[in-house]
Amino acid sequence: MLKSHAKYNLGQVVRHKKHPFRGVVFDIDPEFSNTEEWYDAIPEGSRPSRAQPFYHLLAENDQTYYVAYVSEQNLVPDNTGEPVDHPDLPELFGDFQDGRYPLEYQLN
Repeated sequence: MLKSHAKYNLGQVVRHKKHPFRGVVFDIDPEFSNTEEWYDAIPEGSRPSRAQPFYHLLAENDQTYYVAYVSEQNLVPDNTGEPVDHPDLPELFGDFQDGRYPLEYQLN
């Protein structure tokens, strides 16, 4: 049985260690759960271990907004105190406060 503990939380703002983007965590997989094609597209020397949490982010960079899927080893907390401007944030989260986004959604 896999036992995993996620380092980051829903609504937390994080930054990629190597690439210039940041985002808000909106889902967490306890281990890699994407396609083999996606994994194989990562250069072999840079491929992260599958046996770690992977985070779904509402991400932004200087040019655009998108959804990113990132291994825990490639993330660090974003300590800028600045909000993320991703247009899909209001669908899942409340207003930015105290450096994070509170989860705010309605169940049917």
